[in-house]
Amino acid sequence: MKRYMMVCLLVLCATGVFAQQNDTVKRLEEVNIGARRNGGLTRMSGAVNGQQIGQDELFRAACCNLGESFVNNPSVDVNYNDAAVGAKQIKLLGLGGQYVQMLVEGLPMPSGAFMPYQLGQVPGAWMRSISVSKGTSSVKQGAQSITGQIDVEYLKPEEEPGLLVNLYGDSRLRAEGNVVANVHLNKHLSTELLAHWDKDFGHHDDDGDGWHDSPAVRQCQLQNRWKYAHGRYIMHAGFGVMDESREGGQLLSFTANPYRVLVDSRRYEAYMKHAYLINREHNTNIALLSSVSDGALGGTFGNRTYDNKQQGLTSQLVLEHNFNDKHSISSGISFAADRLDETLTTLPKSLVTEYTPGAYVQYTFTPTYRFMLMAGLRADRFMPADEEHRWLYTPRMHIKWLPADWVTLRATTGKGFRVTHPLAENHYLMASGRTLDIPYTLIPEEAWNSGISAVFYIPVKERNVTLNAEYYYTDFLHQAVVDYDSNPLAISIYDLNGRSFSHTAQVDATYPVSDEWEVMVAFRLNRVMCTYGNVLREKPLQSRYKGLATLSWKPMMGLWQVDLTFQMNGPGRMPEPYELADGSLSWEREFPAYPQLNIQVTREFRHFSVYVGGENLTNYRQPNPIINAANPWSATFEPTMIWGPVHGVMAYGGIRMNFWRM
Repeated sequence: MKRYMMVCLLVLCATGVFAQQNDTVKRLEEVNIGARRNGGLTRMSGAVNGQQIGQDELFRAACCNLGESFVNNPSVDVNYNDAAVGAKQIKLLGLGGQYVQMLVEGLPMPSGAFMPYQLGQVPGAWMRSISVSKGTSSVKQGAQSITGQIDVEYLKPEEEPGLLVNLYGDSRLRAEGNVVANVHLNKHLSTELLAHWDKDFGHHDDDGDGWHDSPAVRQCQLQNRWKYAHGRYIMHAGFGVMDESREGGQLLSFTANPYRVLVDSRRYEAYMKHAYLINREHNTNIALLSSVSDGALGGTFGNRTYDNKQQGLTSQLVLEHNFNDKHSISSGISFAADRLDETLTTLPKSLVTEYTPGAYVQYTFTPTYRFMLMAGLRADRFMPADEEHRWLYTPRMHIKWLPADWVTLRATTGKGFRVTHPLAENHYLMASGRTLDIPYTLIPEEAWNSGISAVFYIPVKERNVTLNAEYYYTDFLHQAVVDYDSNPLAISIYDLNGRSFSHTAQVDATYPVSDEWEVMVAFRLNRVMCTYGNVLREKPLQSRYKGLATLSWKPMMGLWQVDLTFQMNGPGRMPEPYELADGSLSWEREFPAYPQLNIQVTREFRHFSVYVGGENLTNYRQPNPIINAANPWSATFEPTMIWGPVHGVMAYGGIRMNFWRM
């Protein structure tokens, strides 16, 4: 491993990195000065359908981490995967987060065994904005985007020097602290230090079943980021470390032989980005991006143990050129290397090494401001060691049309690929008492995604109602299927043998009633089907619909803000149950619809703000989230079938201090 890391670091230093955000020097040169927070929710102006969530929008909720940043978002859902390790998952277009390409400033987030926890490992206080796009997105960052792309922007080293401190605590005895410090060493060089700490001091069992409702988590993170800009050259670089532990399972005071769930992980990361503007008139620029990571995760799940060591390297060289106002092109080459060393008590040790060189070209045609066409093609050579090599081709197209000033139409179609590591990405399933049939590797997942959307701006009493309507269809050619249904006492993951698809339709409307009031309502329908054991079924643990309503009140020139969020999550199918000795079923075939209500009140001061709030004020909790909790060592024990909240009412409060001119 040390030799591998040395090679990665040498490549990192030699190759550097690629540009920030949209991969252009022009974007790298942008500097936002001032202590005021960024804007709220805005729609992306390009051909891809998406939104940018600014700090004003993020601060409408506690937003302790990325997983808590979508409370007010009608498109993105965040749910627990299980009640044992507290793994959370994003759902977009009715499908799981593994089909969403997760990025931090254009660089891939950790994958493999870190994927189930990545939402909780991006501190909310570090985030400047989040870009959420739907569909297959651009081919620039890779082929992994199938249902969408989420790109997180952190606070920048070049922002005004000073100190930002965020403190948080809640009624579940969770405490958190964040620090962001900026220093300008001279007019060309600036640096930033980001620190994060959180810890659960309580062990909660609100339903009295003798189990943690969710694990007690302790996490520490530290990052140091740099920017150098001189003339036409810009460099960004940084490194960081993350350490986390999770303690779940039965309470030690409940039994003499408790079923423990313990997960410890540590990860090191480094990156560099270099960009050079060749021609300002045509925005001709070349950019180089590289990142390297080294991580280890170890878990105990009752009598099962799992260990994972993984390293990753990505590098990309990009050239962009605008021929004129109508024609522009972006092209690039890339290389990715991944190494996973896995050990599970019930399986032989596995060492997987994969290399993926690739190239892409993307053309954008903008004859007028009313029309834009963006077409791209990507080719990647997937080269796992000791296995068959294969070419992965990724065509994509996006169209934007403004037939009138009050309406914007978009259409998209394209293919996406994703290399999957079934055991690493689903290791939380080892908390189940069922027999597990999970391979170390499967062939890459492949899917087509197509969608249409329309945004209407309708004048009502001197203000505009923004009405959005959209529909997306995803069709899988290859998929890693997680099968709960074929055998109620086993969980299997295997290659798709049949059909798998999803239909998603959504309508949402936003209206600023006055300078102080804004209301948003949304409704979404999901129909997600997959073949389990040669039978086409509705995907389990997936709500068929979601309703959302938000109300924001900002009186007294914005010194106060009150935000109210109401969700109605629809019913869905449970995995196939089995029959008990008395003839009854082990669980219901359907789970019901359930409501959730959140509220937050914020008071702004000159250099700080104070906020208090409450989550899940309806106090709805999934009944019996752990199946057969009294017999954890049996084959019928099941903590991974979570469809609703596992916590009741929770109150919280915090303070954000902004010392920009100390």
